[in-house]
Parts: sequence; structure tokens; C-alpha cells
Amino acid sequence: MHYTPDDLFVGAIENTPHCSNVTAEQEIWSKFMLMVLLQGSQHFMIDDVPFRLNSGQGDRKTPIVFMLNVAKPSKLRFINESNIPLRKVMISAPTPWLERLMARPEESGSPVLRQFLGRHLAHFSFAPGRQVVQLSEKIIHPPQALEGELETLYLKAQALDIMWQACLALETEGRKEPQLPSLMSLRTCERIKEFILANLGSDLTIDRIAGEAGASPSTIQRHFKEHFGLTLFDFIRQKRLEAAHHALASEGISVAWAAHMAGYNNLSSFTTAFRKAYGVTPKQVRV
Repeated sequence: MHYTPDDLFVGAIENTPHCSNVTAEQEIWSKFMLMVLLQGSQHFMIDDVPFRLNSGQGDRKTPIVFMLNVAKPSKLRFINESNIPLRKVMISAPTPWLERLMARPEESGSPVLRQFLGRHLAHFSFAPGRQVVQLSEKIIHPPQALEGELETLYLKAQALDIMWQACLALETEGRKEPQLPSLMSLRTCERIKEFILANLGSDLTIDRIAGEAGASPSTIQRHFKEHFGLTLFDFIRQKRLEAAHHALASEGISVAWAAHMAGYNNLSSFTTAFRKAYGVTPKQVRV
């Protein structure tokens, strides 16, 4: 992917133990860096400050999201001491890109994020949820049919999704005041989305979802609708229809099985809902 000092960079490394074989000190420009380390370890120094990350390998992998702000031109040195094959995504937003993003009155933005971006070598890490891991996998293995501008747009779309979720984690960690329930509930709702997407084929009762979220059914239903504009079960219905549409179009499954995937016991009801969502019948989509 083409990279300039004022544009967003998205890259990935897989099955090589080092980001670079160059271990000599090198100059880097000011930027915000975000790494999703799915496997392996990293040791590097910026302006003589050491950073060590380790997500392990095999069954003991513990993915890490690491955010680092390089507020001024600096010197970077890699210390290549691990032979574990890396699996990682790297997102880099140079200062000019950030300045365009933050070009608004200070009182209207995020004070926690602004403070983070104002400190040289400010850093923050957290364990990613399923959705961030899945987005990272999409960056590592984008669809083969994409190339050129379409591939660039695809990679940036996944990267921006990871970035906003990482910045939300930073925001909620940095601001513990009780007057921030909306941010905390947004993180809870994102975890609910991840749980639903991972369990679309199973029985998703409100009690099961509430137990996963650690909140009452009425609370999660209210917050989910506030944040995403859909009721919890409208969201589930929509995602099951999307899964059925994909399976019909790419795998040629039977309409009856697609109805089962979407949670419908009645073919007529499934066809009506499908036509309303996509403007065509399931038979017209099926390959």
C-alpha cells in the first residue's frame, strides 16, 4: 500500500519473526501508531525508551492492541531477539492526518484523546475483543479479488474501525467519572455485538445475552437501541438475513436451509422478510 508522510498507513506482517531486518537506528516522523499483535513478540526503542510487547503463540496466544503517540521526529531502533513468527497489523496516522481529524474546537472533542496525542511517547494497551481480532484478520488476508484503489479503501475501512474502537477503549479507561455511562454502555454494546455475531446460529435469548453482558435485559435493550438505532432482536434478525443472503449467493444452499439460518420456520415469512430487505426473492439470489 502506498504511504506518504501525511496519509494513513495500513500494513500487516505474517509468518516472519521481525518487522525489519534493519537494526540500526533510523529516523521516523511524528505519528500516532496502533499495533494489533496477534502472535509473537516485539522489542524496539524510540528515543532510547524501550517498548516490549509479547502476545505469545499457539494455544497460549493473548492478542494485544498497543497504541503509541510519537509527537515529534524521533529515532527508532528494532531489537530482533525473538524467532516466533509475527502476526500483526500496523496502523499509522502521521501528524498532518491527525491535525485534519482534530481540526475542531477543543471543547467539542475528546479531552482524553487530545491529552494522549499531546504527549510524546504516550502509550496504552488492552486486550482486543473478537471484533477487533476479526477486523485484523481481514487486513492480513483481504479478499483476493480486490486490487488498487478498492483494496486501499477496504484496508482503510477496517483500520478506521479498529482505530475508533481503540480510542474508545482509551477514552473509557482514562475517564472514570460516573457521568460517562454512555461510553461505558457503548463498550458493553460492542461486546454484545461481538457475542451475537459469533453465535448467530445458536439460540440467542435475551437472558443469555444479558448474562454475557453482565447487565439486566431491560438495560441492555435500552442501551443497544440508543447506540445502534435498532432493537437487539432487529439487529439479530438483520444479521441472520445477511448470513442467509451470503450463503444463498455464494454457496447455493437451499431456500429452506437459508430460512432456517435466518431463524424462520415458515418459508413464506422468510421470503417476505428477504424481499423487504433486498428487493428480490431468495430464489433469485441463489446461485
